[in-house]
Amino acid sequence: MRVNANFNERTLMHFEENDWVASPMPGVERKMLDRIGEEVARATTIVRFAPGSAFSAHTHDGGEEYLVLDGTFQDEDGDFPTGSYVRNPPTSSHTPAAQDGATILVKLHQFDASDRDQVQIDSGKASWIEAADGVSRLPLHTDVRETVAMEHWDAGTVRSLDASGGLEVFVIDGSLNEGGDTLSRWDWLRLPVGASFEATAGANGVRVWIKTGHLSHVEESAA
Repeated sequence: MRVNANFNERTLMHFEENDWVASPMPGVERKMLDRIGEEVARATTIVRFAPGSAFSAHTHDGGEEYLVLDGTFQDEDGDFPTGSYVRNPPTSSHTPAAQDGATILVKLHQFDASDRDQVQIDSGKASWIEAADGVSRLPLHTDVRETVAMEHWDAGTVRSLDASGGLEVFVIDGSLNEGGDTLSRWDWLRLPVGASFEATAGANGVRVWIKTGHLSHVEESAA
């Protein structure tokens, strides 16, 4: 299966225009953003867990990274409420579930094989920093391959970011305008290596999840 598998082009997915697809597990549905492979795949996906649903225990050979968008996600390490960011590195394993239901943004098989850093951040309790006028930033993870962060931009704020190594932006809430397009809640944009990024926050501001630099490594990640 190949979904938005050309990483050399700008790709925009609007949440409301993307259909839910049933997964092999009862009560678990997905909106695929990009994917190379079948059930074991390099993938970026919005996953919705109905109350009481769960996945079987599994090991993340290529790593797993997720952001809880709604509800509470759970595994052996505890409960991860809305706004939580988690990285489970290669060789890690868990049994994920959502007793009361949850929706997450998840990226699979995109880690360096030697990465062993686990990250668990509750953005609602973490300390944000002022990154620029009208911009608050919460660093989530940085290594030689990529930088991951959440940002809040006040209404009307113009924000330029380094997209030379590729960039992904996921709108958590609010809206922004980029390249003539409006991105609203749970919309996703991917820009290729060598792109430029400048966006303007909407009338109510915007909160975004951002990843940069990583697409320079997409060939080895997808292999």
